[in-house]
Amino acid sequence: MSTLDAPPDRPTPNRIMELGSGFWGSKALLSAVELGVFAALAAGPLPLEELRRRLGLHPRAARDFFDALVALGMLDRNHDGYLNTAETDLFLDPAKASYVGGLLEMLNTRLYGFWGSLTEALRTGEPQNELKGCSGDPFATMYADPERLAGFLAAMSGVSAGAAIAIANTFPWERYKTFCDLGAAQGMVPAQLALRHQHLCGTGFDLPQVGPIFEKFIAGYGLSSRVAFHSGDFFTDPLPSAEVYVMGHILHDWGLEAKRSLLRRTYDALPEGGALIVYEALIDDERRANAFGLLMSLNMLIEGPDGFDYTGADCRGWMAEAGFRESYVQHLVGPDSMVVGLK
Repeated sequence: MSTLDAPPDRPTPNRIMELGSGFWGSKALLSAVELGVFAALAAGPLPLEELRRRLGLHPRAARDFFDALVALGMLDRNHDGYLNTAETDLFLDPAKASYVGGLLEMLNTRLYGFWGSLTEALRTGEPQNELKGCSGDPFATMYADPERLAGFLAAMSGVSAGAAIAIANTFPWERYKTFCDLGAAQGMVPAQLALRHQHLCGTGFDLPQVGPIFEKFIAGYGLSSRVAFHSGDFFTDPLPSAEVYVMGHILHDWGLEAKRSLLRRTYDALPEGGALIVYEALIDDERRANAFGLLMSLNMLIEGPDGFDYTGADCRGWMAEAGFRESYVQHLVGPDSMVVGLK
């Protein structure tokens, strides 16, 4: 009897092999986004040859590629040809506001290659991205390139959309009138908060290069009268006045002392009774369950000199050190949770 045919009470290598080859499926999806598969099918099903022709694919592997996407649950197939699933139609059609492909585009063009050097990063503790062999601010290179910046900000909207909606729906916003999103990127969080709570006015705070992109994004939602952009550096410049500060996927970019500094700065800037919302793919306190959060921390190793992800208990401890009188952790969606600190 082979190992693969072992009785159910014996270990098999199945999970090991599935995980080890997992990048095959990942790259198939990323290439499908890059090639425009889901956009091509947005209007409806297409036969094999028509889809292949539109995408400019070689005949040799097109059928296997499309059928692999079917097997992975990213496409469907019927008598009319290939078609998007309900999920890929909603989230991977670039013409829809619900598009999350910006993150996948960044994973494909940047991180997929950099993660090939994970072993080196684990041995050296050094970034493996554009900073490799250099020193300096991990964001300076990205923010200096308008095209790369636009792609990064769109990716941040994709990764933040679900959490933004959950924060809008679960936090007691009826108690507050103003908010400020620190490191607002394209503006997904301010947009979702303002859309769902007509009484709220907010600010997106980020570096000056982000301003035009943020303002265009907010204008697209018709929210310019209630959501404004404020430029600055949250480590050195005064923070805009607000009753609630939000920091999403920000703290994990930095080392411990920088994390503590940002929490102290927000505490000092908040009015009495104000709140800070920190959301990330928080690692579970036992460090056993949220694989995405732990892998995101490895991504911070790839991306910067000292960033790392953390548990809800870690963040609550730092908040207490900063002066927050009370804090709690609440799950949002997928791997993301928020830590709320009250002043």
